[in-house]
Amino acid sequence: MNVVNAVGIDNLPILDEESIDEQQSIELIVDSDAEPRLDAWLSVQLPDFSRSRWQKLISLGHIQIANRVCSDKKYKLKAGDRVCVHIPEPEPLDLVPEAIPLDILYEDEHLLIVNKPAGMVVHPSAGHSAGTLVHALLAHCPLSSIGGVQRPGIVHRLDKDTTGAIVIAKTDFAHQHLQQQLQAKTARREYLGIVYGTPKVESGTIDLPVGRHPVDRLRNTILPIEQGGKSAVTHWQIEERLRSFSLIKFRLETGRTHQIRIHAAKMGHPIVGDPVYGSGRSIGVNLPGQALHAWHLQLIHPQTGDLVSVTAPIPSYFLTLLQVLRNR
Repeated sequence: MNVVNAVGIDNLPILDEESIDEQQSIELIVDSDAEPRLDAWLSVQLPDFSRSRWQKLISLGHIQIANRVCSDKKYKLKAGDRVCVHIPEPEPLDLVPEAIPLDILYEDEHLLIVNKPAGMVVHPSAGHSAGTLVHALLAHCPLSSIGGVQRPGIVHRLDKDTTGAIVIAKTDFAHQHLQQQLQAKTARREYLGIVYGTPKVESGTIDLPVGRHPVDRLRNTILPIEQGGKSAVTHWQIEERLRSFSLIKFRLETGRTHQIRIHAAKMGHPIVGDPVYGSGRSIGVNLPGQALHAWHLQLIHPQTGDLVSVTAPIPSYFLTLLQVLRNR
């Protein structure tokens, strides 16, 4: 059992693949008197699991405080509390691999980066039980188990109709390392998007929290932190002005669901073709979804420490749209 003075993620042990496989329990010692909620505290100390995942583990009795099971996610921690986390064995994977072609931009024994096409869902969910990126990956290579049964190897996501570079972890060590890079904002993710209108300035930053829409559960929206929103920061820069449209490069500092699409709409320049947050205006070009492409991905290799930098080729329909707008 590992014992950790819980003062932040930097104090967690860096585990190799063998020790991750063997580890069943982690003991943490609270050294703050802030009395944070148990679920929120665990999601910060051990961010490989989401807060909702921690809430489920708490309810199932996997957390002990002072050698007693604590099933209250709202339990207020005190300085000196010894929190023992029992990590359950991974559930058996019941997804059926599918031999779907992958556009691989980079691959080695630790990770791979693929160029996801429009129309492909990243992992299984309601209404998407087959044909996802995960199904294709399972037929191609072994994947990390940290993401759980339905999301093996998935470190971050792209929307169904957003194209471009997405990194996949093959090992648990790589998965943990890549997630820490995203949380520490050391990984660089840049997107290209075509938007309606032309901003008056050349660049800017949108710092507005994003959360689930209070009425429409299929949408996210700008939502204050005190109402459940999460910090969301998007940097943007105009690459090309196209009369009534603009080609913009977006750089993510955080990675909330639909973040770029929501922020672009909020600044008054929604992504062209966005069926949820867009203007609904027809532009005379048939698009499979929003004109948003994860163009560039840069990260530190988890094993070697080398810089890995890839650029995903821009889809043909995106280039066609650019040319049509230029001709206008």
